[in-house]
Amino acid sequence: MKTTLKTIIQICLLVWASSAYSQTVTKEPETPKVVESTKVTTVQPKIMVIPFTKEGENIRTILEEDANRRIAITKIKEAFDSRGFTTIDFTAKLKAAKDNNVFTSDSQTDIKAQIIQMSGADIYVQSEVVVDKSTNGTSVKVILTAYEASTGNSLSNKVGDSGRFYTDDIGKLASKAVDGIAVDFLNVMQTKFTEIVENGKSVIIEFSFDADSSKKMSTDVGTDALPLSDTIEAWMAKNAYKNNYHIQGTTDVKMVFDDVKIPLKDEKGANYNSNKFALEIYKFMKTLGIDCKKDIKGNTIYITIK
Repeated sequence: MKTTLKTIIQICLLVWASSAYSQTVTKEPETPKVVESTKVTTVQPKIMVIPFTKEGENIRTILEEDANRRIAITKIKEAFDSRGFTTIDFTAKLKAAKDNNVFTSDSQTDIKAQIIQMSGADIYVQSEVVVDKSTNGTSVKVILTAYEASTGNSLSNKVGDSGRFYTDDIGKLASKAVDGIAVDFLNVMQTKFTEIVENGKSVIIEFSFDADSSKKMSTDVGTDALPLSDTIEAWMAKNAYKNNYHIQGTTDVKMVFDDVKIPLKDEKGANYNSNKFALEIYKFMKTLGIDCKKDIKGNTIYITIK
């Protein structure tokens, strides 16, 4: 009986050991999970800070005559620089433009547009500085609005307030006002800019006809003899950035694309703008034997068929 019990115990121990060994030796190692990289390359824009001007103020002389605005713009630029953004010195670009007599108009709107264009900036930030002095101290309010350079579309806007202090150091107060909003302002601006890099920027395109034009949107054109409206849409589907466009409406005398995406940069890395896309439309119309003229106002392209 003792021998039998001993034998049984030995057999059980051998079975258990064999099982444990088998589990240890034969267990397949787990295949490590492969995590695909979701890292997205962030392209930071080139930014130029420009002063806000009221009606009647000359953008070419405003910084020379107002030290507070010069200080505020410098502080705003420094805030962007300290966060790793590439900034363009507006004062330097303005001086270069004046020295080289590049201005072709006295219109303040045209002057601003020329400076922005020659700067190569992706975004310009318009800054308005409001200084309030009273017996309770001095405060500075800074209003920042970021615009996409080639279309003029707003990307971000914030209002910063320094609080009220007994000091005449406008630069210090302006810096305090900017520091309070810089992070949120830049984060929103960067998010919007990244969307433009990935999806393109929006322009509006309006096709219309001269009063004496013999053509209509229903006129058959091209080698396929399709209606002009369909031919234009087919071209837009191929040439809009990532085929992204939307037609607001079409009649026999007008066709409006209220949202057409164009790329941020061209093949050489230069800024791509509404005028360049309008030129492509102009050349396409020529291939159809159609004479037209193009006008660009902000982010709207007007094509008038003769």
